[in-house]
Amino acid sequence: MKKLHLQKSSSLLLLLFTMVVVVMLTSCSRKMTFETSRVVPAAKGSVAVKKGKNNNYQVNVKTINLAKPGNLTPPKNVYVVWMKTDDNDIRNIGMIKSSSGIISHTLKGNLKTVTTSKPISFFITAENDGDVQYPGNQEVLQTK
Repeated sequence: MKKLHLQKSSSLLLLLFTMVVVVMLTSCSRKMTFETSRVVPAAKGSVAVKKGKNNNYQVNVKTINLAKPGNLTPPKNVYVVWMKTDDNDIRNIGMIKSSSGIISHTLKGNLKTVTTSKPISFFITAENDGDVQYPGNQEVLQTK
């Protein structure tokens, strides 16, 4: 009888622990996907946003099949990621770093950064320079 009671208690504790872990992992991060691009239709991507303990936001942008910016019309030099914040500000948060693997020629891009502002949405533009203060008119991807 005691053994059965201990088994039920440990099963209940394991279930409770699992539920707490799932809630912690899902409530702290948010994932957004980019809509299909008219400029680069094969491009896909997502943005994961996680609020840290110090109230900063960790942003992780990933793309695949994003053509080299020099192949666009007109050709550009870099892709810049822009963030819209909860106070309706638009900020340049960095450039996409692209690469392809030895086995696969799929272009993969990423950007990891931290921001103090709460992100609402993201978009990517093709630019001549990564240090631009305002987005150009060649928007390639935007989140839903």
